Amino acid sequence: MKRILIAAAFYGGFAMMAAQAVAPENDKDLKTWYHKDYATTKVYGVNTENAYKFLESKGLKPKSVVVGVLDSGVEVDHPGLVKNMWKNPNEVPNNGKDDDGNGYIDDVYGWNFLGGKNGDVDVDNMEVTRVVKKYKPLFEGDDSTKNKANQTKMPEEFAMYMKSKDIFTKKSEEAKQSLQLYTMINNAIPDMIKLLNGKNLTKETLAGIKPATQQDAMAMQVLAQVSNDPQVAGKPAAEVETYLKAQMKEALDYFTPQAEKGFNLDFDPRASIVGDNYDDYSEKSYGNNHYEGPDAKHGTHVAGIIAGLVNGSENQYGVASRVAKIMTVRAVPDGDERDKDVANAVRYAVDNGAKILNMSFGKPVSPGKNVVWDAFKYAESKGVLLVKAAGNENEDIAEHQYFPTNFKAATDEKPFINNMIVVGANTNDADMLKASFSNYDAKMVDVFAPGDKIYSTVPDGKYEYLQGTSMASPVVAGAAAVLLAYMPNLKPEQIIESLVKTTNANTTNGFDKLSRSAGVIDVAKAAEYAYSNFYRSNSSSNSVKKSAKKQKTNKAIEKSKL
Repeated sequence: MKRILIAAAFYGGFAMMAAQAVAPENDKDLKTWYHKDYATTKVYGVNTENAYKFLESKGLKPKSVVVGVLDSGVEVDHPGLVKNMWKNPNEVPNNGKDDDGNGYIDDVYGWNFLGGKNGDVDVDNMEVTRVVKKYKPLFEGDDSTKNKANQTKMPEEFAMYMKSKDIFTKKSEEAKQSLQLYTMINNAIPDMIKLLNGKNLTKETLAGIKPATQQDAMAMQVLAQVSNDPQVAGKPAAEVETYLKAQMKEALDYFTPQAEKGFNLDFDPRASIVGDNYDDYSEKSYGNNHYEGPDAKHGTHVAGIIAGLVNGSENQYGVASRVAKIMTVRAVPDGDERDKDVANAVRYAVDNGAKILNMSFGKPVSPGKNVVWDAFKYAESKGVLLVKAAGNENEDIAEHQYFPTNFKAATDEKPFINNMIVVGANTNDADMLKASFSNYDAKMVDVFAPGDKIYSTVPDGKYEYLQGTSMASPVVAGAAAVLLAYMPNLKPEQIIESLVKTTNANTTNGFDKLSRSAGVIDVAKAAEYAYSNFYRSNSSSNSVKKSAKKQKTNKAIEKSKL
C-alpha cells in the first residue's frame, strides 16, 4: 500500500484524517534539513556533505550505483530526476521488441507489474479484503462440517483469515464513517467562510460569532480548532478557505478509494487490466512499460530523496544525487501491493543490475510471503541490499507484523537473511525525535532516518513536503548508495553494520529503545567505519595477494631461466 498517514485527530472531536502531505513554513533551509550534520547543528540529519568530503579525501573515485525504487511509479522526465534515471543499455526504446531477451519489451527505465494491454491498475483492494473474499467460503460457508474440516486442514490460512476478517471489519467501517465525515466538513466550508464574513481567523473574531443553526455550530467547532493551527491562525478568510479545501481534498482522496474499492469485496481490477493468472506465482512476463502509472506521487518523491538533483530555483537534492541512478519498478497501487508483484519486482531489479532496492510499502497479512521471501533470498545470493520502511501505524512491529519482513516469526532471534535494513522515521525536533506515526522495535527496526517534513520531487515537475517511514527508507537507501559507490566491494551486511554502529543516539522519551541501533544514521560516520573496517582491510588484503602472486610469478620466471 502507498502509505498515507493516519497521523492525528482532525480538529478536535472529529475522526482521523489522511495527513501524508504537510505544509511547513516556507524555509529554504527546511527543504534540506535531512542532510544536516548533528554535531554542528543539533538537528538529526544524516550528515550527507561530510560523507562525500571524507570519501573524496581518501582519493576514492565513485562508480554509479543503480537503486531500484519498487513503488507506485516514477515520473522519469521530472527535471530534478531525468539526469539520474537508469537506462537499460541493451534495450532499444519504443521498437516493440525485447532486445535484451529479459522477457520485458521496451523496458528502458524499468517495468510496471501493475499494467497490461488494457491500461494500468490505479486503486486495488487491501490485502485483508482479498483474504476475506478468498477464504470466507472455505471457513465460514454454508456447510459447518466442511468449515471445521477446512479450519483443521489449513490452520495457518485460517489464522490469517481470522486476523484479516477482524481488520477488514474494523477498517472498512472506519473508512466509510470517515468518508461521510469529511464529505460533511467539506460541504460546510462555504458556511465557515460565511461566518467569518471577510474577517481574519482570530479568537476575537470567533468570539463575536453567534451560530444560529446546528450547521453553524458545527462550522464554528471546526473554525475553533483551525484557529489553533499556526498555518492559518490570524489569516484572511480567503486563505482559510484555500487551506480547508486542500485539507479536505487530502482526506477525501484517501478515504474515497478505501471505502469504495479498497474494502469492497466485489471490486477486483486485476483480471481485466493485467490479464495474468494471479494465482500462478511462477508467472513473471506480464505488465507494461508505463513507468509513471496513474499516480506516481509516492514513487517520484521517494526517487528524489535518493537521487534528486538541484533544479533551477529548487535546492532539493537526494542523499546519493552524485552517484545513484534510479530504476523504477512499479508494483504498489493505491491499496495493498500483491505478493506476486513484489517478488517479481525484486527479481527484475536484481537481474537488471540494481544493487540496492528501496521498498516503502507494507501490509498486515501476506498470503504469498514465502514467494516474497524466496525473492529476498535470491537478492541476498546476488549481493543486493534491501531497504524497507518500518511502517506508519505507531506500533511495535514485533507485536503487529508489517509484511514483507526479514523475520519469519517475531519470536526469531535473528533475521533469516542478512541483506535487509528496516527503517523508522525521525523528526527534526531533538526533543520529540520519533515521528509520531513511525513503527518501532528494538530488534526488528534497525535504524531511524529523517521522515518528517521531507521535501522532494512529485509529478508534473513539482515538489512537495511529505512524511512517513516511506520517506525515511529512501534516505537510508541513498546513504547505502553513497557507501557502495565509493567502496564497491562492500557487502550488504557490511553496509548495514556500518550504518547501524555509527548512529547518533538520543535517549529522549526512550528513543534509544525503539531500534537496534538506538539512533539516527550518520552517513559520514558510516563512511569512516566502512572505510576503516572493511574497505581498507580488503585493499590491504588484496595488496598482499597481488604481492604474493607477483613474487610467485617472478620465482617461476627465474626457475625457467635455469
